[in-house]
Amino acid sequence: MKQISSLQNPLIKQVLLLQEKSRERKKTGFFVIEGQREIQLAIKGGYAIKTFLFCPEISSEETIKNLNILAAEVIEISLEVYKKIAYRTSTEGIVAIAESKELHINCLNDLFRSTPGTETKNILILVAEAPEKPGNIGAILRTADAANVDAVIIANPKTDMFNPNIIRSSVGCVFTNTIATGRTSEIITFLKENNINIYSAILQESVPYHTCDFKQNTAVIVGTESTGLSQEWREESKANIHIPMQGEIDSMNVSVAAGILIFEAKRQRDFQ
Repeated sequence: MKQISSLQNPLIKQVLLLQEKSRERKKTGFFVIEGQREIQLAIKGGYAIKTFLFCPEISSEETIKNLNILAAEVIEISLEVYKKIAYRTSTEGIVAIAESKELHINCLNDLFRSTPGTETKNILILVAEAPEKPGNIGAILRTADAANVDAVIIANPKTDMFNPNIIRSSVGCVFTNTIATGRTSEIITFLKENNINIYSAILQESVPYHTCDFKQNTAVIVGTESTGLSQEWREESKANIHIPMQGEIDSMNVSVAAGILIFEAKRQRDFQ
């Protein structure tokens, strides 16, 4: 088995670049995953592991075997190297390089192909426009996983979805959700072509969210606290919706708002 103990090793330098540079991730088509749970979720989500690195001073051989990693290569790294490339101290001494997936909006077409002999279900999609903070994106993905939505779409993304901070803050839910990205205009076109009702979270000219019927094909659209949603969403919505506020402020964190709206849709569907 190959071993790496030098911080100057080319592979270790590449791992650091993949962690730090979105451009490197896009150019190579690879990204870095840390931690046993996250790696297992990535494998379950169909991501191919190119390289698996582990530190024997932290990970036992039994842990490695239980992971059942099918990687192109497995490499043992020193504790010094692991500390250099690890974002967290609680990731069991394991790091993987994985192959990224295409996340274009057209990849969601399979959602609308029903299996012969099965009942066609109503689609529930969560769209977030231009979220900037990886922590917010991660929280949105955790909410989407908890609600088991059919897809999460990031409109006008400010960062790629394989940013290590998104992977970490989502606790691996970036791998458990069906995710797509695209421009606002093409996402609206996609939703309308597939007969999905658009409900945009906007304060102006809106109705309380709980007064709407989310039982049919639904896309809930949320924006950032600072800029809200673009005019395109306002014009193309079946209804603009808001969460009634009873305090002194008129907005809340985007991930919290997304959770309230998505679980109202789930509540309605559970009791229809």
